[in-house]
Amino acid sequence: MLAQAKIKLGVLTSGGDAQGMNAAVRAVVRTGISRGCEVYAIYEGYEGMIRGGDFIRRMKWDSVGGILHLGGTVIGTARSADFRTRDGRRQAVANLLAHGIHRLVVIGGDGSLTGAAEFRSEWPELVQELREAGKIDVDTAERCAFLAIVGLVGSIDNDFSGTDMTIGADSALHRITEALDAITSTAASHQRTFVVEVMGRNCGYLALMGAISGGADWIFIPEAPPEADDWQRAMCEALRVGRQNGRRDSLVVIAEGAHDRHGVPITAHQVKQVLEENLGEDTRVTILGHIQRGGVPSAFDRWMSSLIGYTAVQHLLASQPQDEPQIIGIRENRITTAPLMQCVQETRAVAEAIKAHDYERALAMRGGSFGESLRTLYTLMQSNPSTPRGSGSTRPLRFAILHAGGPSPGMNTAVRVAVRLSVDQGHQVYGVRNGFQGLIDGDLHEMDWMSVTGWATAGGAELGVNRKIPQGAELYQIARNIESFGIDGLLMIGNLAGYQACHRLFSERTNFPAFRIPIMCLPATIDNNLPGSELSIGADSALNSIVDSVDRIKQSAVAARRCFVVEVMGRDCGYLALMGGLASGAERVYLPEEGVTLRDLQADVDEMTYWFKRGKRLSLVVRNENVDAVYTTGFMVALFEQEGGPVFEVRQAILGHIQQGGSPSPFDRIQATRLAVRCVEFLIDRATRKNPDAAFIGIRGGRLQIRDLEDLPRLMHPDFARPRDQWWMELRDISRILRQQPADEG
Repeated sequence: MLAQAKIKLGVLTSGGDAQGMNAAVRAVVRTGISRGCEVYAIYEGYEGMIRGGDFIRRMKWDSVGGILHLGGTVIGTARSADFRTRDGRRQAVANLLAHGIHRLVVIGGDGSLTGAAEFRSEWPELVQELREAGKIDVDTAERCAFLAIVGLVGSIDNDFSGTDMTIGADSALHRITEALDAITSTAASHQRTFVVEVMGRNCGYLALMGAISGGADWIFIPEAPPEADDWQRAMCEALRVGRQNGRRDSLVVIAEGAHDRHGVPITAHQVKQVLEENLGEDTRVTILGHIQRGGVPSAFDRWMSSLIGYTAVQHLLASQPQDEPQIIGIRENRITTAPLMQCVQETRAVAEAIKAHDYERALAMRGGSFGESLRTLYTLMQSNPSTPRGSGSTRPLRFAILHAGGPSPGMNTAVRVAVRLSVDQGHQVYGVRNGFQGLIDGDLHEMDWMSVTGWATAGGAELGVNRKIPQGAELYQIARNIESFGIDGLLMIGNLAGYQACHRLFSERTNFPAFRIPIMCLPATIDNNLPGSELSIGADSALNSIVDSVDRIKQSAVAARRCFVVEVMGRDCGYLALMGGLASGAERVYLPEEGVTLRDLQADVDEMTYWFKRGKRLSLVVRNENVDAVYTTGFMVALFEQEGGPVFEVRQAILGHIQQGGSPSPFDRIQATRLAVRCVEFLIDRATRKNPDAAFIGIRGGRLQIRDLEDLPRLMHPDFARPRDQWWMELRDISRILRQQPADEG
């Protein structure tokens, strides 16, 4: 019996490059190989498809080794005028069929994806033309009668419908945030104003999220031009008042496509001139330009692109001739599909609405979270609260804010948002120093608008942290202090210890009437081990720290045949280990949810030895700190070193508290802002109720959810400090496929 011919598929990158494209290419190649396919990379995009020859190359497993951390696209991208012609597209079909390729993964923006959809629709006609011209035989024409296409969106602007995030957008936001943080420090030193232009011709995502992350004082984006024609006066007055209140610097963020309500462009240099003429301040312009496209991809862009690349191959292999081309995207950590051309049309509709000066429609089409983020930013940018204390529609309330557990990047961001939103509505906020111990000791101090200046970007926890869970007489002292300070609501930003402490207060309401106030828990822990939220504040920052450290480790390791065992935090939760391994390309990941046996370790060292003998230079193992009490990192290193003998060396790297340090990532700043807004709304709404709720908040399935605190025990694992529901555990098989090389690829 004749063996069935292998399925052959191609992958190309087109249009502007974006960080994370290489991760997607790697995932497509390795998933295809693991499924028994032949995978071809089409170099230089559509132009390479037309040129053929060496521009279409068969890929092996190792062909995409060592590219996960690289920016840009290793298979190249180019604009192709010839692909716009029918003759050019016919030649592209001929070159693909020469390799038997009639399944494609196209990674690019709306122009590239539109071209892919049109190419697919013409494919049967072009195949027929080639057959009639005698350039392909009948068997080839019948076997490749249809073209299956899947699109992955590569665009740093994050301007494409059908996905929450496009490949490269998170990395670009990292570049912007790093630049804004650096600019702020020098601006404050000289009391200067900086105008920073970011990319975004028809989309203000990078400007908006960069302004939130960087604590900007004014913003210009295409979807929401200034309301008034004399926007210059409004901007200058706001920045003037900010300086009078003690702000040492001013930061204006402007999207490259910004304009007024009549469509007249607003440029960075124009804003600079307005500020210098009206405020007499030393003003500088920084245009970030292509620095936003460059550099290494973020952890998110690595693992997200890997997931959608894997899914793209699965989708292609199941495609039928009648199937409509799809976009593979992501919505709140879940892979989604959507019709390609529908997404293209919706994307272009936003640009058309902006061009028609229909800004309300353009803003609505960006989605509810975009508009909500913009409204929040407008409040945070104010130089003063809009409502003086005591003049609001409701009685002034007093809220207390504290941290619990270990420090987590993004805690300060959440406090800043909660304080300013509360004070903006005429309420008082007390910061509690040193967690619940500070609430026991009565260590509370009032916070005002300017007291949180600069907190948006700061790592650590300015209020201090403590793992104290109050017991016995300490509960009585807390009740006394709540009554003494007249506290109407409590916001805890922290980890499981904080959740448990709040649950203790809730369960003691019968004995202590002072605890009958609204209590809200905001998840902030790098371990990501809290129920009710798919991601906790700080987990993304920790993951980026891990990936950055592993990148450095890999650079040192490839100089010799070496295995590195990297230990990461997480306690009883394997999130950091699994996602860190997926984002860094680890060959083996040890999780506390799975455990590890001596047999596992022996199998792993045998596999490492096999590949090192065949030329492998680096093996990366990621281990959670609590995976096993006996098989510690030191034990593993000793075992691997003994069994590896002269074949390879072994080193260990215990990352430790470096994972908790540093400035919060843009994602954590944005997530902290979004959650803090809801927490303040909750406290204000519940404060006047007779039996107010105690709850915890999170984002699940793309939606903000609030759960009753009394549900905490049943949502947690009875024996381990982790939730029963862990969405990332569904990614274990994908991680294994991308890291385990088939034996016949040696």
